[in-house]
Amino acid sequence: MAVTRERLLNLMKAQCEIFSTTYNPDGIRMGNVILKQRLRGPSLAKYYPPRGPTINKLANDFKVLQLESINEREDDRIEHLAAVKARGKGPPKKMKGPPRPSLPEVRREKKQTPI
Repeated sequence: MAVTRERLLNLMKAQCEIFSTTYNPDGIRMGNVILKQRLRGPSLAKYYPPRGPTINKLANDFKVLQLESINEREDDRIEHLAAVKARGKGPPKKMKGPPRPSLPEVRREKKQTPI
């Protein structure tokens, strides 16, 4: 005696309600396996040591005391950018306003040489 599909689906629905699982009679991939896995972020964050203070962070913290700080790397970077710009090798300036309408391209046909 064969059991009908409808009866099996009703049984599966009752099982899902009892055991609080997702009712998925068609077997569609829903990503539940991945969603049930524990998060990896906290363990990765614990693996790497915390970052130390940077010169910029320390300078911002001590601005209240009106202390001046010198960041040699930043000064060198700005000096290098100024030298590069003076040679004309710097990044192009940003466009201001809407873009210009482009001109239609004119295709030139190649001349065929007689044989």
